[in-house]
Amino acid sequence: METSEKKRILVIEDEKHIADGLKLNLKLQGYDVKIASDGVTGLKNWESWHPNLIVLDIMLPVMDGYSVLRNIRAQDEKLPVLILSAKGNAEDKIKGLRFGVDDYLSKPFDLDEFLLRIDRLLTKQNWYHNKEEDLYTQEKYSFGGNEIDFITYKAKCKKGEIILTDQEVILLKIFITNKDKPLSRKELLKAGWGYSSDTSTRTIDNFIVRFRKYFEKNPKKPQFFKSMRSVGYIFNHDD
Repeated sequence: METSEKKRILVIEDEKHIADGLKLNLKLQGYDVKIASDGVTGLKNWESWHPNLIVLDIMLPVMDGYSVLRNIRAQDEKLPVLILSAKGNAEDKIKGLRFGVDDYLSKPFDLDEFLLRIDRLLTKQNWYHNKEEDLYTQEKYSFGGNEIDFITYKAKCKKGEIILTDQEVILLKIFITNKDKPLSRKELLKAGWGYSSDTSTRTIDNFIVRFRKYFEKNPKKPQFFKSMRSVGYIFNHDD
């Protein structure tokens, strides 16, 4: 594979042995990899190198990972970002999702799972464009006092106006297209990320938490994004 054809991955990680290990394994997969050991250098490399994906640690010197993520999302909502962090509790994951991360993997992690997530994040957009004709195609969608603009990626909801990430838009279109239809986590993963049906992850649950905070009057008693025990989730509304 020629260098110009390789997908570029920027790893922003201050632990040298982890960064070097990731670089080695990603290069073995055919990716072009650059390492940044602090947040400010990471942002500079993002601006100058234009990576196709970023692997981002949270606990970084000079500028923490959340600040890096906010700076990136202020200018680019579609660049895939995978957080790789020792801070793996639910609160930290939700915070990362709120700032616009696409996926979150806790340290220590399984290398094969990491490489699978990298592959899926890089291919999901192509998959989405190929399937776009099967999803909701209108410019706007309203429900329960909320309005989603799929052109600008803006949503008006109880929190005011928010900017949606690319992955949020994909999942919302899947739910809207399948309104009133129960969807399993495996179906949502396969549709939204292209994961194989035997892949297990809590990614969908984390996105549902975020949708409920955006669009529900009471996230603990959801009206629109409802759980179905032993099945998955269902999106419905009367208006």
